[in-house]
Amino acid sequence: MKSAVIVFPGSNCGRDVAVAIEQVTGRAPAMVWHRDGELPQGTDLIALPGGFSYGDYLRSGAMAARAPIMRAVGEAASRGVPVIGICNGFQVLTEAGLLPGALMRNAGLAFVCRPVALTVENSQSLFTAGYRSGETVTFPVAHHDGNYQADQATLDRLEGEGRVAFRYAEPVNGSARSIAGILNDSGNVLGLMPHPERAFEPAHGCTDGRRLFEGLLEAVA
Repeated sequence: MKSAVIVFPGSNCGRDVAVAIEQVTGRAPAMVWHRDGELPQGTDLIALPGGFSYGDYLRSGAMAARAPIMRAVGEAASRGVPVIGICNGFQVLTEAGLLPGALMRNAGLAFVCRPVALTVENSQSLFTAGYRSGETVTFPVAHHDGNYQADQATLDRLEGEGRVAFRYAEPVNGSARSIAGILNDSGNVLGLMPHPERAFEPAHGCTDGRRLFEGLLEAVA
């Protein structure tokens, strides 16, 4: 599987995601700079990592969403290529219009950095095939603007179409309906605030995130 990790100025989780993908697929992903206009030919998976792209100026993810590479990411997503945005990557996906809603300042107005319990809401997607619906898993979070919000009609549509992938099992940041991760209407774009790549190896204290990458590999392959 050929994968690509998009690198923005201020990204600081790209290597973590790249290591996770390489360990699961056996092939190192291409690290694609934000100013590039094209993705490597034949890219099967795109990852937008966490961090503070462009210093989180204006709004988190707002400037990165307008980087040259995002046109190629949008075109790939429209063709069905799987795209995962983690933390800042989720913010970029909403700002780019690839996912609905917005990530706002945490309800407690404080940076949250700790492992949190999540409920797997949909185990039928490309990204969650390694889990059971209703299962509780633990991923770390590390964000200041992770409070997912959308209008009621959008929230109802996400719920009704099974597009809520993960939900917080405990209070974390004030997200509407405790939403931690959502899918696009085609099911090939996932945005989530928690970090599965930081729950990947026993040294991390938890390996629940590894199944996301393993399930994705199996589904794509």
